[in-house]
Order: sequence, then structure tokens, then C-alpha cells
Amino acid sequence: MRDSYAIDLTDDDLREVARFATRCASEVLPFFERDAPDDPRPREAIDAAWAFAEGGARTNALRTSAWGAYRATQSVDSPVAAEAAHAASAAAGAAFLHPLAHADQVKHILGSAARAARAVELEADDVRGVGEAFLDEELPDVPDAVVDVLRRYPPAPGGGGRVGELLRHLDAVLRARA
Repeated sequence: MRDSYAIDLTDDDLREVARFATRCASEVLPFFERDAPDDPRPREAIDAAWAFAEGGARTNALRTSAWGAYRATQSVDSPVAAEAAHAASAAAGAAFLHPLAHADQVKHILGSAARAARAVELEADDVRGVGEAFLDEELPDVPDAVVDVLRRYPPAPGGGGRVGELLRHLDAVLRARA
């Protein structure tokens, strides 16, 4: 692990990142709710993330909802539903982006989008390219403030399977943005 250094992050920065992450997770939440209509945990995580993004406090309840959505990933048989729940967990976790410039923190910024893209890809019978197409459709809506925060961190780390590939795709495209 290379040395990390502290960076400046404001509450506004965290809210912009959380807003983007939550928007992405919200797009695939119906996949989870279709397969597990009685499990409210991913929706609760998204609701808590929206509340933070719109000015609410960064509370333990927000962190707890992120963990709840993560646990929901383990309670479904459908890989599509699991990825949608992962996206919700990542959205709530985005509020906890650490101010250490380490590549793993990119997952807090773009993880929800990468998980949502993977859910969309799996929903399309795991056709390669569908995930990238989903991300490319999202690109015009990624706020400049999110790109600014992203550029404070090193590029996304290797690994992570297909989700990692999608994460690195989005990371590279956003960093290259003029």
C-alpha cells in the first residue's frame, strides 16, 4: 500500500458524491424490489443517502443503513438483485468517503455507479458492453463537483472482477473529461 496523504473534503463535496451515487443506485433499485419485495433495506439505504445528500447529518443511522443494504445482498438468489443492493449500500457509504488520497477511496465515489452498471448488464443476460453503455449514458449527468473530488484521488485500483472493470472504465472517462 502506498502512502496516503490527507486531502480537503467539504460537506458539500460529500453531498455531491452521495447525490450522484444515490441517483445511480435508485435506477436499479427496482431490480432488487422485484425479487425481494418484502426487504426494505436497500430502499432504506437509498432514502438515508438522499437525506444526507439534501443536507441531513452524516449519522450512525446512515452507516447502519449501508450495512443493512449490504446484508441484503446476501439474502437474495438473483445476482441482479444482489448488485442492485450493493449499489444501494455503496450509495449510503459514499457519505463516508475518507479524506485520504488512496485509490481504494475511488470505490466510495464511483462504486454505486459501477454496481448499478453491473446490475444492468446482468439484467441484459450478462452481455458485455451493456454496463459501459449504462455508464456512458450517465456521464453527461455526472456533476463537475464529483469529477473534481475524483481527481483528488489516485486512479481506481486494480482487481474487483467485472465491477472493478466498470469502475476503472468510469474513472478513466471522467478523469479525461475536459
